[in-house]
Formats: sequence, structure tokens, C-alpha cells
Amino acid sequence: MDKKAQSQKEAGKAKVVAALNKARDMELQAITLYMNQHYTLDNLDYGELAMNMKLIAIDEMRHAEMFAERVKELGGQPVPMAMTKLALNQDLSAVYPFDAGVEDNTLFVYNGFLQVCRENGDAISEKLFEAILEEEQVHFNYFENVGGHIKRLGEAYLSKIAGTPSSTGPSTKGFALKKTGA
Repeated sequence: MDKKAQSQKEAGKAKVVAALNKARDMELQAITLYMNQHYTLDNLDYGELAMNMKLIAIDEMRHAEMFAERVKELGGQPVPMAMTKLALNQDLSAVYPFDAGVEDNTLFVYNGFLQVCRENGDAISEKLFEAILEEEQVHFNYFENVGGHIKRLGEAYLSKIAGTPSSTGPSTKGFALKKTGA
């Protein structure tokens, strides 16, 4: 391979590593947000909602680790990026629409990162983004559905959930894998 081609290959790899690290950063921020919401929901005694929020955070932990491992495979270093200010202590009616927005943005950004991988000839990272996009879609759908229930049914919906168990039990599969049976 000539120097120009090698240089283009390295530049492409650097773009993919940057995309993977940015995606990892987004996952780390989502973990912090969703775990904070898990604690709040658990304190409010909305066990089922708290449990699912924790499982979604576990999905995000798995995603962050998958991105980090791929960065290492490409010879890069998984690096933390600057944390943005998180929306904490939100009113319950705002939590699920906000989280749906987070996931919707994630879907948009990850589709762009998938294109970066494709344009730079990295089919493995492209497949990684495809797999994670499917799980992020499951999260988005869940947040949209719960947010819709809270908006339409309000206290009637929440009273149905009040007092439900929040334990995730021995499973650490996460939300998306639990839903798909994987």
C-alpha cells in the first residue's frame, strides 16, 4: 500500500474511532441520567418504572463497553469526553418525553456514525451501530409509550404502578435483551 493510501486508511480509522468514542460518551451520559431516574422512581414507589429504567441503563452500560472494546480493537483509546449538564429531578410527567428525545437524538446521531463507518470501510463498526440502533429504538418506543400513558391517563396509570416491585432480580441482561428474549 502506498503512503497516500495508508494515510487515507489511517485518517478513516481515526474518524471511526472518534465516532465510537462520541457514541460511548453519549452512552455514559445516558447511564448517569437513567440511573438517577431509576433512584427517583424507586423512591416514589413506582417499582415497575424504576426497574425498567435500571434495565435500560444496563443496556446503555453494555453499549458503552461494546464501543470501548471496538475502539481498542482499532488501536484507539476509549476516552471520556466532557459531561453535559444532566436534567435531574424532573417532574415525572417530563421524564419520559425527555428520555424519548434523548433516544430520538441518539438514533439520529448513530445513523450518522453508521455512515461514517460505511464511508471509511469499517463493516464491523457499522454492524455494531446497526445492532445498537435496534436496541435504542426499543428504548425510544418504551419511553414514548410510557410518556403517552402518563399524559393520557395520569394518576390512574401511575396508581396502577405504585407499589410494584423494583427489583431486577439476578438478571443483568438489560431491557432490550429482555424484550427480545436474547
